Amino acid sequence: MKRYDIYISAPLFNEMEIRFNEEVASFLDRKGFSTYLPQRDGGEDEMLLKDPKLWPEISKRVFERDVNALKDSSALLMIMDGRVPDEGACVELGMAYAYGKICIGFQTDTRSFATGQNNLMLDHSFSYSIVRNWKDLDKLLVKIKDDIKRDF
Repeated sequence: MKRYDIYISAPLFNEMEIRFNEEVASFLDRKGFSTYLPQRDGGEDEMLLKDPKLWPEISKRVFERDVNALKDSSALLMIMDGRVPDEGACVELGMAYAYGKICIGFQTDTRSFATGQNNLMLDHSFSYSIVRNWKDLDKLLVKIKDDIKRDF
């Protein structure tokens, strides 16, 4: 299995989300990190999920592929934008936390769970404070690059 520096966990259900995810992946790639982005690296299985007859077999294969990629990554970067964070990304965050991965939250959206906060189970799963803009993401990545790169 290929090793990745950062697994990008994010919603991928509309054009805006897909483009933003690609922008994040390109940003990380330019900073010298190898990335796993499910929408990009999942292959044609993602398209086969649209066929209800193939769902049971293909969905299990997609799940296992993504879990294995997460296991083979040093860190997880969760894109938290949206009215509420994506439930699949929340599961991936929980797995990454349990596997002892570096967990980074990236939230440019100002909407939140309550009184400006996220759900405490999310907030306390991250290794660092949630970053809110590209500049702060860049600063954090510079600060922790060696930790991410030395994991393997």
